[in-house]
Amino acid sequence: MISILIIIYIISSGLAFLGIIFYGARPSRSLSWLFVIVFMPYIGVIFYLLFGINRRKLKFFKLKQTYKRKLYDVHHHKSNDRKPFKNFVSNKKDKLATLLSNNNKYLPYDGNHVEILQDGKSTFSSIFKAIKNAKDFIHIQYYILEEGELMDEMFYLFKEKIEQGVEIRMMYDAIGSFDWKRKSIKRFKSIGVTICTSMPLRFGSFLFSFNYRNHRKIIIIDGIVGFTGGFNLTDKYINPISNMGIWEDTHLKIEGPAVESLHKVFIKDYYFASKEGILLDSKYLPKQEIQGESIVQIVASGPDSDYAAIMQQYIMLINLADDFICIANPYFIPSSQVLTALKIAALSGVRVQILLPEKSDSVTARYSMRSYFEEIMQAGVEIYLKSDAFLHSKLVLIDGEILSVGSGNFDNRSFDHNFETNALVYDSNLAREVHQVFTDDCKERIRLKLDQFIKRPLQDKFFEGLARFFSPLL
Repeated sequence: MISILIIIYIISSGLAFLGIIFYGARPSRSLSWLFVIVFMPYIGVIFYLLFGINRRKLKFFKLKQTYKRKLYDVHHHKSNDRKPFKNFVSNKKDKLATLLSNNNKYLPYDGNHVEILQDGKSTFSSIFKAIKNAKDFIHIQYYILEEGELMDEMFYLFKEKIEQGVEIRMMYDAIGSFDWKRKSIKRFKSIGVTICTSMPLRFGSFLFSFNYRNHRKIIIIDGIVGFTGGFNLTDKYINPISNMGIWEDTHLKIEGPAVESLHKVFIKDYYFASKEGILLDSKYLPKQEIQGESIVQIVASGPDSDYAAIMQQYIMLINLADDFICIANPYFIPSSQVLTALKIAALSGVRVQILLPEKSDSVTARYSMRSYFEEIMQAGVEIYLKSDAFLHSKLVLIDGEILSVGSGNFDNRSFDHNFETNALVYDSNLAREVHQVFTDDCKERIRLKLDQFIKRPLQDKFFEGLARFFSPLL
């Protein structure tokens, strides 16, 4: 029996080693996985199968859905009737738009009206108002759906709209919404809401899909109003449920041609979650009218992408900045490429400000984040910690010209493993508005001082180093 187990261990470890050597994404990540496999016999191999497979490169463990999603883009990724915006005066904007058009296939469109939403009450008030005005259909996608006041209000709104003949479809992630009760799901289905699970946990594909989650937050009303950003549907945004306080986030309300791009992200996910092609009908992609003056480009990335579009977007924004960079993010665990870009920017005279939560909903993430503080502060990066609330925003702003809001975090999970969506807004007026809010928020926070931070307890340094070693695996 022992000899059989040894043979199984040798074969499985050998296959995992070959996968890491031939298809490893980054050296730091590969070394971390080699360490886990060597020093955690059997368990390390299972962990690698669950969390370590490089889906973009590895063909041996190719997930059928990933391959089919790529084919979907070939056959269904046509642009809308409106021509994309190409007349950027700024070379900076032109380079960024070109990159994102090539790596994620969504083009920039002008004629959009964009509204910034930065607190729970105003965000959900705007969402519920749009739902009340729905005439034809409502499409909703969340990573986290939780029971509470917001869920109840949405239920009664949905009931009213369905009685008026409005079609309603909901998608949720199987892991993110794991606590959403079956009783509640049945309640929504009983009134006529179509509900399906994005990235379900199924026997046969569990080992190879467990680590790949759909982290997107998208709402589409009648194909003409869209919402996206970092907000989930949970009362944490309106009530201080935990010791971290109320969650703070950033969301966008978009009206105009860019809504079609956002809707196509939803339609693709829905197609693979429901196995229904009904949303490919042109009635769900109405002709878009000019609603404002903002240029918006949707950025979608996931395991089915040829490129890590979210990471490339962040690196390009950092590299293009001339004057300042503002970043707000709850999980700042940068890849080596992002880390290098930030240090180069700061050392070259660009003011880099990063706003992070002091508390975290993950101990590992907290120590991982803090392991980078000393290094980037030495390069001149300013770090501000928010202590009175849990900062959940995923925001990047450069030079008062370009603004990014979405679901993508600064970590390997968002870069490589999750399906994410950001909205890039090329609008100086909106960018300056958000910059003012960001600056005021930083003024109210305590800036970390390098000379004080390096004096932190030795045990903190130990746990930071340990967390950093394993951070490529997160």
